[in-house]
This record gives sequence, structure tokens and C-alpha cells, in this order.
Amino acid sequence: MKTILITGASSGFGKATAQLLAKKNYRLILVARRKDRLEELQKNLKTQVYIAPLDVRKKDEVKTLFENLPDEFRAIDILINCAGLALGLNPADSAETDDWDVMIDTNVKGTLYCTRFVLEGMVKRNSGLIITIGSIAATVPYKGGNVYGATKAFIKQFAKNLRTDLLGTNIKVTNIDPGAAQTEFSLVRFKGNKKQADDVYEGMEPLVAEDIASTIGWVIEQPHHVNIDNVEIWALDQTYGGIAFSRRKTK
Repeated sequence: MKTILITGASSGFGKATAQLLAKKNYRLILVARRKDRLEELQKNLKTQVYIAPLDVRKKDEVKTLFENLPDEFRAIDILINCAGLALGLNPADSAETDDWDVMIDTNVKGTLYCTRFVLEGMVKRNSGLIITIGSIAATVPYKGGNVYGATKAFIKQFAKNLRTDLLGTNIKVTNIDPGAAQTEFSLVRFKGNKKQADDVYEGMEPLVAEDIASTIGWVIEQPHHVNIDNVEIWALDQTYGGIAFSRRKTK
């Protein structure tokens, strides 16, 4: 039975992935900040599950998690970095710098810390899979996506560099870039404003968390010699917006 660690497991992509992988009888380590949600999720999963409240932004907490895992959960075969968020949609000149700090600390540092500590065991065993969750915002800019998009561009490049570092080992790395997905993402971005969050998906059919979970499941089940480097997943109702112009007249 393989052991899989999922960050951000209390909601969205992380929760849907935990539910899917539990049905496939994987052993799961589920971490997130909200302990009550983890406990509720654990009750409904019919597989071996270890839960731990964790703020991935805090390096010492992440290190302690790996040091204190029960023996049967120590050999982690797969890490799925789902923890991440966007805050605000203001242009850079009026964005809240505290929001920038939270996005950088969660999306970037959280992924780095979890990956760094899980790699120690994977390298020793010469086996493993690391999955990072990016975003199409890594390569497709949009107004107000300044720092969020930059953090996801970091993740995309980090995954590529990991593949290079790990060349010659049996450790795989995959980055998945979802497009618009209706989870708690927009509700968090707009700090609980449900109308603003709902308006994002008005009149379209967005992706849902289960779409990303099924893709993660597909990546995991690839043959040993196959490494899926990067996957972009868009809703049918979403595509590129072209190049923008400012139509100011010049003298």
C-alpha cells in the first residue's frame, strides 16, 4: 500500500483528491490548518488516514510533522502539494502587501518546505512522486493576478528544476496547472464575499475539484517509466483573451 501526503486537504483540490485516493485504498497523510475539517474528512474515508493540523508557511512545523510521523506512515511515496491560495484582485499599485506576503509564504515557501523534507526519504529509497498544483496564471497574465500569477510561475519552474536535480533517480515530478475551478478559491480571494465569488463563474461551467483530483489519480497510475511533466486543464468555457491595447490618442 502506497503512502500519500496531501497538503491543503481540508477543502478544494486537496479534499477531492483525498476522497478519490481513499477509494483506491492508498494510505493517506492529510494536513491543513483547519483541524475540525480534517477530523470530519477522516471519519468518512475508508482507508488508513493520519491527520495533522499544519501551517505549511511555518518551516519548523513542517519539519516537526515529518519527524513525528507514526512508523507506518514514514515512508512517503507521493507528495501532493495542494495548499495554496489567492488573495485580492487589485492592481499592484493598490494591492495589500500583507496579501502578497501570505500568497508568497503559502504558495511558494509552503511548497518548498514540504518538498524539501519529503525528498530526504525519497532520495534514500530512490523512489517517489512529487505533484505540484500550479495555475494557468503561471503563463497567462490577467489584471489583478500580479503576485498570485508570479507565485504559480515560480512553482512551474521549480517543478522543472526538480526534474533536473532528480535526473538519474526513480523520483518523478509533475506540475498541474488548472484554469477556473469553482471551489473555495474565489471565496478566499474575495475574503468571504460570496457574491463576488459567484460572479466569477456566472454564465459559464467551470472546472470542479473532482476534475483535478481525477487528473492527479491518472498521473499517479502512470507506468514507472512515464513522467508527466506538466498538464494544463481548462474549462471548455475558458480560453485565452488575446493581447490588450490601451487606445489613448497620441499627439
